[in-house]
Formats: sequence, structure tokens, C-alpha cells
Amino acid sequence: MKILIVAPAWIGDSILAQPLFIRLHQRHPGLQLDVLAPAWSAPLLSRMDEVGRVIDNPFAHGEFKPLARLRLGRRLAAEAYDRAIVLPNSWKSALAPFFAGIPVRAGFLGEARWGLINRVYPLDEAAAPQLAQRYARLAEEPGESPQQALAQPRLSSTARQQASVREALGLPAAIAPVVFCPGAEFGPAKRWPAQHFAALARQLGGPVWLVGSDKDRRLGDEIETLSGGAVQNLCGRTTLAQAIDLIAGARLVVANDSGLMHVAAALDRPLIALYGSSSPAYTPPLSPRAKIVSLGLPCSPCFQRACPLGHLRCLTDLTPELVLASLGESGISADHVRP
Repeated sequence: MKILIVAPAWIGDSILAQPLFIRLHQRHPGLQLDVLAPAWSAPLLSRMDEVGRVIDNPFAHGEFKPLARLRLGRRLAAEAYDRAIVLPNSWKSALAPFFAGIPVRAGFLGEARWGLINRVYPLDEAAAPQLAQRYARLAEEPGESPQQALAQPRLSSTARQQASVREALGLPAAIAPVVFCPGAEFGPAKRWPAQHFAALARQLGGPVWLVGSDKDRRLGDEIETLSGGAVQNLCGRTTLAQAIDLIAGARLVVANDSGLMHVAAALDRPLIALYGSSSPAYTPPLSPRAKIVSLGLPCSPCFQRACPLGHLRCLTDLTPELVLASLGESGISADHVRP
């Protein structure tokens, strides 16, 4: 059996697809599972044991380029896949498997993709409230109930990889830091305030490392300044693979609802996950070591990029003291995370 997965574009969603990959291997021993994904996500997918090969999906969000998609489909045709599973809901994401002539093209109907998707799965949001549950259902037959509980995502990170990235960045090799992930690609309504991250760092004590993309560099600089030197800003200094290996060595991770939050969960790190405008009922970290902290205000989740009411109380009122208190509630004592 050869299956092609058309992957989502977000880091977090890609990790939430891993339970689907695990279930497919359980159902099809000897499966070759390849993933069509943006090049930037290849380092992430390569850390999943279930993925055989990552094929570059060169199209940016919203790009049509029908001739280029046709050429991609023809290249995929040579692989003779038995099945494609299309995770994004857009009709454009279903074109390459269609052009490749893959006989079974499975997914949710999405943007009225009749014909492009020829094995259509009904979407029962009440029965599968989590995105990972919806993805995992695509391993079963349409209408068939899941046979197992959702598998926990797992990313690999060796001691050698962790040592190598620390050496490359000039970081101490023998310490277990607290890692903060202050960014959230979706928008500011998912980002805990910089002053809260800084205050929490001062209370936890060092070392505290900030990890994120180049887009988070300015935010990291602000947190570093407000903390009075309690944190070291590494945002924008790492590749995705290096970020994975830094997080893998953390004694605690504090993160917004973001891709790196799901990375921490998949690395089985003690994790405090901060939710504001988004919903932990839809995209929770899939780890027993994660503690979700959310105020549950009447106005949230709003799923907006910026607070529509202009106050962002769902995160500003979520104080560092509440986060510290949540450590004990999660079984992670404050003494345990202090150096």
C-alpha cells in the first residue's frame, strides 16, 4: 500500500495529523506513507517515524497556477499511489492528486470538491470536536467509528542533535532551561503579553530561553528587556529543526496556542499551554504532561486574529501568578522548574 498525504500548511495542524499517520500504519502493515507539504515543514515531518518521504508542495497559500499543479500531478503519477488523503479543505489542495490519477482520493467535502475527492467523509463536528480526531477518522472507512483512542504525537530528537544545536548557538550543554514560546503566527489575539512572560521569567529564575521564528524576534527583544536579563532571546536565530531540539531539552515549556506548543507536546515536555482567542476543545496539546490555562471568558473563544473588543482580557487578565499556580495543579511544582 502506498498512500500520499496532502498536508496542512500550519505546524500545529501537521502535528495533529500524526495520529492519522499512526493509525494508517496500524491498518496497513508495510505501508509506504509519503507527505506532500511545504518545504519549510520538511524538518518537522522528518522527525515523525511514520513518514517515509516529504515531497515539496511549492504553492503558497491562495496560489492557483493550474499548469504547475498539472505538472506536479504528472510527477506524482509516476509514484503509483493507491490512495491520497487530502487534509486541507480547499479545492486547490485536491488538484494534484486528481491530476496524478490516484484512484482513491479521500477527504472531507470542503469547498464542494465533488469529483476531486471521490471518497467523501461526513464531518460530524459533535462526534469529533478536535481537529486531530477529524484527521484520524480518515484512516477508517467512511461512516466507520474509530476503533482506538487517539494516539499521542511523537517527534524524535536525539541527545546528539540537542548537543549539536547548543554548540552551534553557543549555549551551555549541561543545563535544562525553561523555554518560552511567545509567538503565535495566527495573530496577536493568541499572544500572551510580553510583560507577563517577563514577570514569569523573573519568578521562575534562569535560565529561560525564548524560542520562535524571525517574526517573533522583536517581541523576544521586548521580553528580554522587560525581564531585566532573566531571559535570553533566541527567536529568529534557529531553524525549525534547531527549535525542536532546543525544546526537547527543556525542563518546562510555556507557550501560546501555536505550532511550537504542539511541538513541545509531541516531545513530551512538561507544558503550560496558554489559550485566549482560540479553543482548547478544538486544538488541544495532545500530551498528558500538558496543562491548559484559560480564563474561559464569555467573549472567548472568538477565533479572531486581533481582539474584536479591543481589550484582550482573555490574556491580559491571565496573570503570571495564575500560571505559577497552574504548575502545582498540573503536578509540576515550582521548585521542580527552578534551576
